[in-house]
Amino acid sequence: MNETVTTVDADVVLETIRDALRTHGASDDAADVQAKALFEAELRAHPSHGVRRLAVVVERMRRGLIDVDSTPLLTWVSPAVVRVDGQGGFGPVVMNRAIAATMLRADETGIAMAVIANSSHIGMLAPYVERIAERGQIAVVLTTSEALVHAWGGREPIVGTNPIGIGVPTGGSPLVLDMSTAAVSMGKVIDYAATSRPLAPGWAIDSEGAPTTNAGAALGGAISPFGGAKGYALGITLEAMIGFLTTTSFGTDIAGTLDVELPSTKGDLLICISAERLGLQSSLPLLARYLTQVRDSGSENGSVDIPGDRARRTREENLRQGVLLDQTVWADALAMAKGGSPRA
Repeated sequence: MNETVTTVDADVVLETIRDALRTHGASDDAADVQAKALFEAELRAHPSHGVRRLAVVVERMRRGLIDVDSTPLLTWVSPAVVRVDGQGGFGPVVMNRAIAATMLRADETGIAMAVIANSSHIGMLAPYVERIAERGQIAVVLTTSEALVHAWGGREPIVGTNPIGIGVPTGGSPLVLDMSTAAVSMGKVIDYAATSRPLAPGWAIDSEGAPTTNAGAALGGAISPFGGAKGYALGITLEAMIGFLTTTSFGTDIAGTLDVELPSTKGDLLICISAERLGLQSSLPLLARYLTQVRDSGSENGSVDIPGDRARRTREENLRQGVLLDQTVWADALAMAKGGSPRA
C-alpha cells in the first residue's frame, strides 16, 4: 500500500475544492465552475491539472491576480467572431461564457470563434470540447502557456506547451482529443518532482541542455517538444496563431498560469462548428461506422480505444471508487477549505 496517497470520495473532493474557493472569496457560482474544472482533471487521472493546482488558484485570488468579482466582456467584432476580455477572472468561468455565446452564434452562422484574453488558466481542455461535441457541434480549443519547451535544437525554454483540444460529435460518445504539443505538461513535471518520480526518457532537458529523467532538474531546464522537430513546429505555429488572434503575449512574455506573482498574459482560442446548421447530420452514421471499425481493429485480446474512451472509463471508475490523491496535496486542500493559507 502506498502510504503517500489516499482515496477520497469524489463528492467530498468536489465539495472541498468548492469550500476552499468560497472561503477565500469566490462566489458560489464561480467557485462551482472553477472547482469542477479541477475536479474533472482528477476524475480523468490528470492530477497535474487537479487539486494540486488549487493552491496556485487560491494564492492568485489572495493577491488580486484573479478578480473573483469580474464579469467577462464580450464584443462581436464580426458576425462570427467574438473578442472576449476575461477581466482577470477565473479561466473556466470566462471559457464557459465564451462557449455559451459561441455555440449560440454557430447555430446561426455555421461556424463561430471566440478570441480570449485577460483570463486565468482554464485547466484541462477535454471537458470543454466534450461538452460542446455532446451538443452536436465540433469544438476546437487552443491555448498558450508560459515558455516551457525548448526549440528543436535549442537549450532553453522559449515555446509554450500550447495544448490542443478537439471534440467531434459521433452520434454516441464524442471523439475527444486533449494533448500538449510538449512531450509532457509542466504540471506533470511538477507533480513528478513533488512525488520524487522519474520522468520518462525524452521528456525534458536540464539547465545544461542535457536530457534528464530527474523532474527536479527538468524544472530548471526545459520540456522537450513531442515528436521532435514536428512537435516543435506545431507548437510554435499554434503560439503564433493564438497570440496573433487574441493579441496576447508570446514566448517568455507569457506568465500567470503557474506562478503567483504575475498577471495572466496567455491567450485562448475557441472555435465551434454547428453540424446541424451546415447540414452535416448525414455524416454521423458514416463516422460512427468508421470509429467502430477502428475500435474493432485490435488484436483478439482486446479492442482499440479512440481518443476520449479511456478518459471516460477512468472518470466513471473514480466516481464510483473514489479519487486517489497525494496525501500532502489533500491535507493542504482541507486546510484551505477551512481558511488556511495555501502553500503555493
